[in-house]
Amino acid sequence: MSQQTRVTKAVITAAGHGTRQYPATATIQKEMIPLVDRDGICKPTIQLIVEEALESGIEQICIVVAPGGEATFQQHFRELSPKERPAYEGKGSALQQSELLGRMRGAISYAVQQTQEGYGHAVYCARECVGDEPFLLMLGDHIYISHEERRCARQLLDVFEQHGCPVSGVAPTAASQLHAFGTVAGQPLAEDPGVYEARAIYEKPTPEHARQHLRTPGLPEETYLCFLGMHVFTPAIFDCLGEHIRDNVRERGEIQLTSAQELLRTRERYLAAQVRGSRHDMGNPEGLIETQMALATQSPFAERAQRTLRQAIGKQPP
Repeated sequence: MSQQTRVTKAVITAAGHGTRQYPATATIQKEMIPLVDRDGICKPTIQLIVEEALESGIEQICIVVAPGGEATFQQHFRELSPKERPAYEGKGSALQQSELLGRMRGAISYAVQQTQEGYGHAVYCARECVGDEPFLLMLGDHIYISHEERRCARQLLDVFEQHGCPVSGVAPTAASQLHAFGTVAGQPLAEDPGVYEARAIYEKPTPEHARQHLRTPGLPEETYLCFLGMHVFTPAIFDCLGEHIRDNVRERGEIQLTSAQELLRTRERYLAAQVRGSRHDMGNPEGLIETQMALATQSPFAERAQRTLRQAIGKQPP
């Protein structure tokens, strides 16, 4: 069990090439693709994720980037310069955002993934930023919309702080979608509904493998617990990743996080928790559209957006 249960650090991985969003990503980093947020303000994706972390109580954020990638983020996370400010006079929300970005800058540091060797390798690159503390891990292309007052990340942090052991956010997922997600077999905790003791962790299982090894009591047939892309880890995850890097343990040619999670599960208590909210992956064209639609329905433009969508659907041929 971790000696520290209050989590103040987060890691956001943003070192990929964004190949699924090419050719847009030929000139703009995937995490800088803009979205209109629930407050009606247009922001790059990475800012929404940073806000998720900070508004959940995180104080320090390490963004894992490709070589040279930090320059793009540093250019964004800053206040307007005295030379720039006159153009924004009278635009109150812009000046507020400028001040907010300046505060964010002070909370952000960067770690460089020198070579593309997988998601687990990217996480390992943040070990010096994290040190000997628990941390929240988030993806640089996943947006979360909570279905309750607490942010999705805060929900997961609360579970960690209650139990003091690693916990991954999960959602019930149909067997037909298992090819896209890491999957957990869990045993429900009677005293904590929606929280499960992890019994096995497996990356993108086939439905046949899941039926034999990854069933969770209480879920409907052909439904499994799959990762949401948000975890809270103890620093022991770096030991597991380090062993796999040292021993060159790879899957599909890469150092995977999921296999290190399974190793961690064998060494200390590991939980999975259903998050009351939705996960939206903007890292591909279809997901980008879906993410913006989900945000639009929560924004000041919701009524107009829904009306436009209904009109567009009505124009489709039967």
